[in-house]
Parts: sequence; C-alpha cells; structure tokens
Amino acid sequence: MQDSHASNDLVLTDIMLEIFRLRRKLLDKGDELVKPLRLTSSDWQLLGAVALAGHPMTTPMIAEAMGLTRQGTQKRLNKMVEEGFFRQEVNPRHERSPLYVLTERGAAAFDQAMALHARWSKTLVKDLNAGHLDHALEVLQALRQRLDRVDIPMAGVQDGSRFM
Repeated sequence: MQDSHASNDLVLTDIMLEIFRLRRKLLDKGDELVKPLRLTSSDWQLLGAVALAGHPMTTPMIAEAMGLTRQGTQKRLNKMVEEGFFRQEVNPRHERSPLYVLTERGAAAFDQAMALHARWSKTLVKDLNAGHLDHALEVLQALRQRLDRVDIPMAGVQDGSRFM
C-alpha cells in the first residue's frame, strides 16, 4: 500500500506546476481579452484591485491584493497615472506612499473589462461541475493560507553554493 502522504506530496507538486501554467495562460488570454480596450492583464489587475476594494489604495496594498511585486506595480501605476486611469492622493498615514484612486476613465475601463470577462467566463465554465469549481476554490484558498503560515523546512539544506 502506498504512503498517502507521499502521494499527496506528488499531487500537490502537480497542482503547483499546473497553477504556474494556468497563471501564464490566464495572463495571455487576459491580454487578448482586454486588448481592444488598450489594456493589459496587468492593467486590468491594478484597476480591479482598487475597484473591488472600493477605496483608495497604496502601491503595496495593490501589489499584495493581486499577488504582484511592489516594484512592477509601481512602474505600471506610474504609467497608468500618466494615461489617466488613476490619480494620486496624499496618504495621511504615510506621505511617501500615495493613495491611488480610479479616475472616471479608470472606472469605465474596469467596467468594460469586466463586461468582456463576464461573457468569456460563461464560455469557460460551460459544462464544468459547479461543485468541482467550489471545491477547487476551497483547496486553492486553503493552500494560499497555509503558505502564509507554514515555514519552509530547511533542515539538511546547505547554502546552495554547490549549485553555483
């Protein structure tokens, strides 16, 4: 009889690899979806972070909400401010970390992107089992929460110099 923990470890590795592949596909297809709006998937993510939060956010808040790097988020936000999708407001809690607010143009772009997304997502979920989707979401959320709590075991691992 096979050790279920070893089997779970292998399945988890396969899930992680599939998530990496899925992320790339989602970004590529997202780029295609919002291209008519002259947006990228990254733009859509930034618009969505603030729109869904319902309040102004700092760069670190936006980056964390969407699983992006702070540096990449800042670079894209600077461009989107120039393009009129966001405006900056003074952050009373931290003068060097402004708050980003959607402009009318930004809110309209997000609404248009979400309308395109609604039609697209209906085609993606067609013939998929709702219970399976709910379960997949639960598993992914549980894994994300565990990644926040569980330390990486480093016992027996050297400094990595032998790989250089």
